[in-house]
Amino acid sequence: MALLSILALLLAGCLASPGRAADARIGPDALKPMLQSDSLVFNGFTRSKDGRLFSPFQRQTKGEGIELGEWRDGKPVAFPDAAWNAWKQGDDPAKAFVAVNAIRIGPEGDLWVVDKGAPGMGEAPLPGGAKLVQIDLATNAVRRVYPLQAATTDRSFIDDFRFNGRNVYLTDAGQPGLLVLDLDTGGLRRVLDGHRSTIAQRPLTGQGRVLRDDKGKLLFIHADQLEVSPDGKTFYYQACTGPLYSIETRFLDDAAVSDAERARHVRLFAPTVATGGTAIDAAGTIYASDTDGLRILKIAPDGTTSTLIEDPRLVWVDAMWIDEQGGLWIPAAQMNRTPTMNGGETSAVKFPTTIYRLQIDAQPLRN
Repeated sequence: MALLSILALLLAGCLASPGRAADARIGPDALKPMLQSDSLVFNGFTRSKDGRLFSPFQRQTKGEGIELGEWRDGKPVAFPDAAWNAWKQGDDPAKAFVAVNAIRIGPEGDLWVVDKGAPGMGEAPLPGGAKLVQIDLATNAVRRVYPLQAATTDRSFIDDFRFNGRNVYLTDAGQPGLLVLDLDTGGLRRVLDGHRSTIAQRPLTGQGRVLRDDKGKLLFIHADQLEVSPDGKTFYYQACTGPLYSIETRFLDDAAVSDAERARHVRLFAPTVATGGTAIDAAGTIYASDTDGLRILKIAPDGTTSTLIEDPRLVWVDAMWIDEQGGLWIPAAQMNRTPTMNGGETSAVKFPTTIYRLQIDAQPLRN
């Protein structure tokens, strides 16, 4: 693609407002509050086929709260147990959660958890801290831990992940790039390392405001959101501020392909805006939050973008989930109001934090 075309699409992602008119069939009453917390901040949600509910939690004070919880009777309980949620400086970071960032139910029904392994924003992952953890929901016990240290650096922030057969793709939002993990061998590779498609082109924004970390520095969140097409042949990914790119998964899966050759097959897919989280349905439609416009966008398989719903309650919607009944679970995380994103100022989170559900009549995708 010509350089001018690339620049035009990047500019569109920064300034345009794709699909502003919300779906006329969906009103504010369709957004149902399902789970709430008076004290905890979460940045995701997943639901097992038998209805068990889980979220990753973002500790606002070091050493307090939980990293991963199961919602029971409307309240989050440390999962899989208190020990995995009790890590503190000096403990073995390979055997407990240091900083959980993303979770999802895998194709086999287990709960999978990515731990960035760094105790604070901008801090280096601890030795053995960055990992992907597989938890058996039948026994509520850790089945296997996949170390990620071999493909990380001191700048790494392992952000999110998706399955495709026996491969797992992960994004590195700190050291821009992607990771490919072979679940059978545990083999790990970095791909598109430092490629322009993995690098944030502008600082992070939320509710129309440029965000800064707790030290006052501008926030650049590199490779972040990702999805895999229903046929497993296309991988979509972006920095937190867009735009959305795509590449055929065969170029990720083949270790013999050089990164220079791989880069030739990256394509601009959609001019997305600042995004907190995504989900994809079985028809290949991607749902992406707009952290400035407080809405959920629908991105069709051809890249066409429209607005699903716009609502002032949708403050920093993060990782979403589609259940077996066609409901989109929407965690309004308010991450932009936390000290790690508002320049270290006192938290402006308005409790209770809420996870909503919106009936969209879409089938879930479980690659």
